Amino acid sequence: MADKLIIFDTTLRDGEQSPGASMTREEKLRIARQLERLRVDVIEAGFAASSNGDFEAVRAIASAIRDSTVCSLARANDRDIARAAEALKGAGHARIHTFIATSPLHMEKKLRMSPDQVLEQARLSVRYARKLCDDVEFSPEDGYRSEPDFLCRVLEAVIQEGATTINIPDTVGYAVPELYGSFIAMLRERVPNSGKAVWSVHCHNDLGMAVANSLAGVKIGGARQIECTINGLGERAGNCSLEEVVMAVKTRRDYFGLDLGIDTTQIVPASRMVSQTTGFVVQPNKAVVGANAFAHASGIHQDGVLKARDTYEIMRAEDVGWSANKIVLGKLSGRNAFKQRLQELGIELESESDINAAFARFKDLADRKSEIFDEDIIALVGDESVTHQQEHFRLLGLRQQSETGERPHARVSFTVGDTEHQAESDGNGPVDASLKAIESRVNSGAELLLYSVNAITTGSTESQGEVTVRLQLGGRIVNGVGADPDIVVASAKAYLAALNKLHQNTERVAAQG
Repeated sequence: MADKLIIFDTTLRDGEQSPGASMTREEKLRIARQLERLRVDVIEAGFAASSNGDFEAVRAIASAIRDSTVCSLARANDRDIARAAEALKGAGHARIHTFIATSPLHMEKKLRMSPDQVLEQARLSVRYARKLCDDVEFSPEDGYRSEPDFLCRVLEAVIQEGATTINIPDTVGYAVPELYGSFIAMLRERVPNSGKAVWSVHCHNDLGMAVANSLAGVKIGGARQIECTINGLGERAGNCSLEEVVMAVKTRRDYFGLDLGIDTTQIVPASRMVSQTTGFVVQPNKAVVGANAFAHASGIHQDGVLKARDTYEIMRAEDVGWSANKIVLGKLSGRNAFKQRLQELGIELESESDINAAFARFKDLADRKSEIFDEDIIALVGDESVTHQQEHFRLLGLRQQSETGERPHARVSFTVGDTEHQAESDGNGPVDASLKAIESRVNSGAELLLYSVNAITTGSTESQGEVTVRLQLGGRIVNGVGADPDIVVASAKAYLAALNKLHQNTERVAAQG
């Protein structure tokens, strides 16, 4: 393993801990298939013991994924570990990832356990996990802020019990690169049996150094696994960004000297799918996957690139999946062509009736939008997956009137359960009027935290608009995403999608940070 860097993707677990980023089983399964196309080594599919929904998502992914290892997180107790093992039964390659906090602060304030109790709990949990699964990863939560002598004792013990991967999390994003890299190197040197496990890094981005810390853990510390997420998704400031560490290691192979199994041409499709599924828009200047990542505005830069591309570009846009938008379908396209394009995009619908429903939505969109791009299809199928779940709130129709000098007015038709409702309201604009009309009837009491509009495709006023609405109610935060060529309609869809998530009221157990 000396020359291979393992990419462990935790978008579906740690990434989902972003406020409002929770995903349905169908959405998780679709992203997992894209991660497999990306050739990610390990997919952390979820935290099976946290809820019945997460258990079912892990089980579905374990049954569907054949090339990547499928992993489930579990706290260091028998119930969590058994639940993870049960969910992973159908996996071709399975891993249980168990954790317990080891920093003095976490042990005293959160766990209320003594160091000796934590050591014994870690040892017993890994022993039990190894009885159920050959591939066991152990993480000392808040490992970077742990006392080194105690941490070494814990790590030596869990390796003796059969842990095959040792992950050192910088749970709160406190590390700086040189010190974090040296910390990993120190642990590997001091733990007598360190050579029996693969060492891994898991860094958060609170100080903007998650990627730098992860790479230092590899280069200085000798780690051979990086835990990361698509678009750097994650709670607070996010996690280490998969696209950035992968392209850093690939572009600077002269420095890192490591091989990767990643198909980098699938990076941008994965980024778009995660963004459109969660509603977390990628900033334009985001490295590798941002819309401006390969754009040149300076005349000097443009001249240089035209003469010799490598004057200002260290990577090729097409190597990470950027290309001119390919028009794949239109209103004259048939069902077979649509089905074939779904397969090419890695989208698998469960039944022929689902494909027929999605195709009907496609034809409706094609009547309003002459050119259909891949991004449109992903958004369309995303809407279809929501419909497939039997929405409690569903938009039927919307009519709005807005003219200069007059207060905008909207009339909205929608269902609540099996009952059809109509509501109308004035507002400061057509979007405001539409959302107020819906709220006047449902009386959810939710607080609107975010309203965001993003064009799904660029270069045309005909593009579909993608709207994200973030609501908060009773301590829960959810995102709703809606797409439509009409921004007002997309806004109503997004608001109702957020209400649907609030209505589900799924209880989840918190995982590690």
